[in-house]
Amino acid sequence: MARLEDITVGSSVIGIAGNQSVSVVAVKWYGNAVLEITFKDVKGQLASQLLYREDEERLNIAHNGLPWSFDADANLLRLTSEAYRINRAHIFDPYLAVHTSAIEPLPHQISAVYQEMLSCLPLHYILADDPGAGKTIMTGCSSRNCSCAAT
Repeated sequence: MARLEDITVGSSVIGIAGNQSVSVVAVKWYGNAVLEITFKDVKGQLASQLLYREDEERLNIAHNGLPWSFDADANLLRLTSEAYRINRAHIFDPYLAVHTSAIEPLPHQISAVYQEMLSCLPLHYILADDPGAGKTIMTGCSSRNCSCAAT
């Protein structure tokens, strides 16, 4: 059973011309209870018919189109693609966290984190940097193959 509101241009409807599927070419409403449709049958001939609310019981919409469509929420698509882009951003910009944060890291801090700490996995570090003291203390690293102990 299909409602008259479900019949739109381009849809395939069964029950208008027997059990054959027809393709709707045009629709025109008369009030809210009568729908005039122009359709093309299987032979390609055009015909027109008035449909009433009582006809809804014998009508079915044929879903023989593609399994995908482009009628999704555009904001949700943008949000999903942005999340995927952020998830993969480290591949193209290894210093992404530094560039997108509001802090101003010093060169020795960047080299300590990106060249020493992140190259040794698993990460078990304490990075203590006192601004102005002139010394960065980095300790830890439980990996057997890691050569960084304390700098």
